[in-house]
Amino acid sequence: LKIGLVPTMGSLHDGHLSLVETMAAHADRVIVSIFVNPTQFAAHEDLDTYPRQEAADLTALANTQPTKGGRLAVYMPTVTEIYPAGFATGISVGGVAEGLESAERPHFFAGVALVVHKLFTQSQADIAIFGEKDYQQLLVIRQMVRDLDLPIEILAGAIIREADGLAMSSRNAYLSAEQRRLAGQLNQILARLANSTDDPEQAAAQATAALLKAGFSKVDYACLRHAETLAEITAGDDAPRRALIAARLGDIRLLDNMAAN
Repeated sequence: LKIGLVPTMGSLHDGHLSLVETMAAHADRVIVSIFVNPTQFAAHEDLDTYPRQEAADLTALANTQPTKGGRLAVYMPTVTEIYPAGFATGISVGGVAEGLESAERPHFFAGVALVVHKLFTQSQADIAIFGEKDYQQLLVIRQMVRDLDLPIEILAGAIIREADGLAMSSRNAYLSAEQRRLAGQLNQILARLANSTDDPEQAAAQATAALLKAGFSKVDYACLRHAETLAEITAGDDAPRRALIAARLGDIRLLDNMAAN
């Protein structure tokens, strides 16, 4: 009996549901966890306002293939079930966790690795899936599994996009109508970055300038990196590349990435 785990923070959209459907083809039983993990939020971030809609999430999951086949369970632990009184253990991550997201959110991947490790242990899953939309996170989880010899296989789920190319995200709900209109340009700029034949630094600078011109208030990063290590591209390096962008519309931070040609 193969158990598959789909870890989420809830506020489920079609991107999450695609992970559930993908897992249904790889596992006999599917567990979807819904838990807004406090250890990956800094004090100034949106833990308290992060969208929570458990009733709607359960309704959405009821229409998935594994639910209809009687093969899905939903796990919604409380904070004290994950982090009981006196909890004092952490996980330190390096390698692919360094830079990019960590430059802006240095606490983030330690919190992600900790909760994911606990979910792996609690579920005793044989296989888990993470979306490519959070590409660096996917690589960090794979690194943790490899480094700690965890007996679990990690699948990658394709990015699911809106009609204008915007990657689906729970935080898209924060966008005003005007911000949502502007957000669609992120994917176009990302595609140009991924397909650029210019020097990586020049291509990144062009993408940053284009994002600011389009109305984004800040660009945390726009870059081409080694697809497997996220190392900076060196001269003559013909390894697979990944284009990655994190940019802000007001207080809303949007992430996206794309395989480079």
